[in-house]
Amino acid sequence: MSRIEKLKVKLFCDGADFDSIMAFYADPRIKGFTTNPTLMRKAGVLDYEVFARKLLRAISDRPVSFEVFADDVNEMEMQALTIANWGDNVNVKIPVTNRAGEFMGELIRRLSGSGVTLNITAILTLEQVELVAEALHPFTPAIVSVFAGRIADTGVNPVPMMKEARRILRSRPLAELLWASPRELLNVFQANESGCHIITVPPEILQKLSLVGKDLTAYSVETVTMFHRDARASAYRIETSAPATT
Repeated sequence: MSRIEKLKVKLFCDGADFDSIMAFYADPRIKGFTTNPTLMRKAGVLDYEVFARKLLRAISDRPVSFEVFADDVNEMEMQALTIANWGDNVNVKIPVTNRAGEFMGELIRRLSGSGVTLNITAILTLEQVELVAEALHPFTPAIVSVFAGRIADTGVNPVPMMKEARRILRSRPLAELLWASPRELLNVFQANESGCHIITVPPEILQKLSLVGKDLTAYSVETVTMFHRDARASAYRIETSAPATT
């Protein structure tokens, strides 16, 4: 059994390019999908709902997360209820705060209490995890997305935080902890070690799954070969002279 097959953490694909998503949908190792307005904009998506409904017509057997983009709480709630009706496999992404930094606890409580499957996103502190856990209904499934990659960007090791987040969420057995914003393939194994239920991974990192278990000596030779090939292809030259003799 390979290291990938031994993983307990579920791999989700994070992106907004339809063709790329379909390619990873064909991979049984990918258990779900996430996206957000920023990824959609980068992918050139012009109509949010048209894209979402197209994706859900293609993917009905795995969870897909779509995010609200309102900042006003009432509008955010209306968007959340609309998105939730797009499909039974939809997780509605609600940011942990609005732009003013106000915790969206009451909104989370109302939506989760009414049975909406949420994905609480943009979490970066353990205090936020605790507040989210308190707001979630104990009998409604949810995803709690902690942006471990952004935590690491600040020079903080996210692994201890993710382990503590997992402990906090024991009070909500239907809530799954998600490692968000990974920076490298190693994060998949760190998420697994931390007890995360899910890690959402962009295509450029998922494409590196084939490297897991690769012989490092052979990889070293391949790297040197790449440097040599590219130097020759660029026709680089260094004028050299014979070493001086005594």
